[in-house]
Amino acid sequence: MQTTTLLTVAGLVLVATSLVVVGDTAGKLLTQDGVSPVFVAWARFALGALIILPLSGLNSGEIRNFLNPKIVMRAVFIAGGICSILTALRSEPIANVFGAFFIGPMVSYILAVVFLKEPITKLRTILLLIGFLGVMLVVKPGFGATPGIGFALLAGCFYGAYLTMTRAISGDLRPRFLLLSQLVVGAILLAPIGATSPWPEPSRTAYLLILTSAVASAMGNYLLVRASRMASATIIAPFIYNQLFAATILGVLVFDELPDAVSLLGLVLIALSGFGTLLAVRRQDIERV
Repeated sequence: MQTTTLLTVAGLVLVATSLVVVGDTAGKLLTQDGVSPVFVAWARFALGALIILPLSGLNSGEIRNFLNPKIVMRAVFIAGGICSILTALRSEPIANVFGAFFIGPMVSYILAVVFLKEPITKLRTILLLIGFLGVMLVVKPGFGATPGIGFALLAGCFYGAYLTMTRAISGDLRPRFLLLSQLVVGAILLAPIGATSPWPEPSRTAYLLILTSAVASAMGNYLLVRASRMASATIIAPFIYNQLFAATILGVLVFDELPDAVSLLGLVLIALSGFGTLLAVRRQDIERV
């Protein structure tokens, strides 16, 4: 892979993951006010679909693709992931949630190798494990001990499967259609519970948070789809860890959650994992495990 392309992919993923965290931060603020996580997830999908539809370039020949089993399964994965992480965020610090959530890149890495037959190398595997170790250092307080962290782990598993499924079908369908399909199918799947849950009290703040959650998440996932068309899941996986940096920063700014020294060490390890992968790909390290 050319250096320019790799840097483009890295930039897309870094912006995308930051936008996703912004959307989840808005969702956390809503759930902390007593709004149902499923309602927040449904509103995110439904509003996102309404915003993207006029911009999607949808044509009559693509409508049948909404029933494609792979499209539906991909939407199930992302809907399950968002409901799970919003449930976790209601009771857990945002950095801890995203730390547990980062079982996702490991799941994606393994699934891509097993089902998509994507190549891996010893160096890239080691670097991903270093990044995962960094995550463990960040989420050490109460890791695995609460239902909230359990939902965060479940969200990560859903998200890893979603990333792999995106890679599997991204070459066959337009990025804008992929985004629209997950929003439309996700909204339909969540409607029976989400649309019938109690709605938040009408206010400018509530409307702004719902809009921010929907738009930031939609744009973040669109950029991830674009990146998935340019690089394999095994290359993209380490850069997904940027979500933990964004979560830590927003945790400080929005929720006054300051990371300790051990957590900062974990962030350094995650950074080394990402930059190390850049160097490994640039040198075309293709030694198979």
